[in-house]
Amino acid sequence: MTEPYAVPVPKGYRVGVWEVREPIATGAFGSVYTARRTERSPDLPDSAALKFLPTGTNTPRQLSHLRELVEREVTLYRRLERPRLLRMYDTLVVDDPGRPVLDGATVLVLEKAEGSLSVLLSAAPRPDAGPALLAQICEGLAQLHAAGWVHGDLKPANVLLMADGSARLGDFNMAAELEGTHAYTPAFSTPDYTPPELLWAEIGDRGRRIRPSADVWAFGVLAHLVLTGAFPLPGATATARRDAATSYARGTDELRLSPELPDAWREIVRDCLARTHADRITTEPLLRRVEAAAGTGDPSRLPRLPRLLRRRRRLPAAVAGVVAAAALAYGVSVLTDDGSTHAGSDGSGVSAARAAAQARYGASELRTDQGVPVQYRRLIVDSAHACSEPDVTPALIAAMLKSESDFDPNLSDPGKQEFGIARWTPAILRWWMRDDGVPASATPTPPLSPSVSVPAMGRYLCYIDNHLKSGLPGDKRVLVSAGYRTSVEKVNDTGGVPPKYRDYCARVAHYLKEYAPSGKK
Repeated sequence: MTEPYAVPVPKGYRVGVWEVREPIATGAFGSVYTARRTERSPDLPDSAALKFLPTGTNTPRQLSHLRELVEREVTLYRRLERPRLLRMYDTLVVDDPGRPVLDGATVLVLEKAEGSLSVLLSAAPRPDAGPALLAQICEGLAQLHAAGWVHGDLKPANVLLMADGSARLGDFNMAAELEGTHAYTPAFSTPDYTPPELLWAEIGDRGRRIRPSADVWAFGVLAHLVLTGAFPLPGATATARRDAATSYARGTDELRLSPELPDAWREIVRDCLARTHADRITTEPLLRRVEAAAGTGDPSRLPRLPRLLRRRRRLPAAVAGVVAAAALAYGVSVLTDDGSTHAGSDGSGVSAARAAAQARYGASELRTDQGVPVQYRRLIVDSAHACSEPDVTPALIAAMLKSESDFDPNLSDPGKQEFGIARWTPAILRWWMRDDGVPASATPTPPLSPSVSVPAMGRYLCYIDNHLKSGLPGDKRVLVSAGYRTSVEKVNDTGGVPPKYRDYCARVAHYLKEYAPSGKK
């Protein structure tokens, strides 16, 4: 293990009837290990996942927080046993004064899973089994809500996938029992899955008030992500998407769902993502509609988990870093056999069906037959969707990348200090990387990757669009491209495209016509 564990437990350690084997995952407050049963017991499986939660080596404030989280999780597990909720077999307390780090730790003996939805999505965006899995996730929510509980933190990392490919809801640290129409949860959540009314909600002595409609919102976000590979609200970062959710709730922006979202699911997602909690669909009718849209009951639609998730392989460090957010739903982040975090790989490459889907990504907004490289389609489309301005389109970004570099990610023009697919000057690029968590003082060093360059281009184009004077002559998209090549102030002062950049803008206009689908020229 190269990463320190919150609760380090040596292999072979015994607790109750269990012997600790390999590590599964760790987080700030807990660690999870596989374990095998060492004594006969007709009521227990041969193997399980042991979640160790420390209760004796932290500060008083941390201990109080941990006790609350443990009590929430244990209470729910003890009261509820439903087919779509992860099962808890037992709770234990470690009594080992000779090991201060372990002594007093609470151990949850949990059903062992093969992976999580987060891992599956990292390995296979838009999985074929997505609709069937969504139906099972929704069924789990319905079971929770019918029993009077709110999950409070529904997201792919908190959906476990079992050996048979079925889904279970897990990680109930934030779950809370309803008291009438509300429950109270700690002031922690994942912004991408938090409804707008809770993003800035007042936090009282008992925590934050939450309704079942918060889980419905989270399900709508999750369904959009599973079915399209993208979040439903624009933004290249969680912060940008949070701001977009706030604008949408205030009525200053519209909900623009991905064109990749299947028709049968469009209204379902829209009803989950209603602006106010009162307008959202409730869980029981949601489950009926989801099951109808998913056509559940066909086992062939379940993922082949042994192939996707069981055969762990060592990944190059660069790949491991990209997918480090993938997690099992035990409330902690996943570690691989070599101690690095990753989403899983079957080593088989992209299937022909998935490659075809990738080649048609965003086809309603960006033509598929005019030479836009397949590997950049999703990046281009998603970067355009991150801007709420209608002029910043996938076709515009593609036309500009063609004009700037002919889609060459390795372009290098040291004389002009311009590099990469979008011809960024590093000192300028740093200002448009800030939403990626990069400090303004950190000037990037070439080569500049497309994954950084293209989203930053989308943000800058959005800024330019917002700061152009109204009434300027010509196609506003072309004016935006002129602002990118020179500056928005120069375009405004000139009253249109500066003469020096007319040839460049003519190229952009040409490729705009080529790349925009019929009817969107």
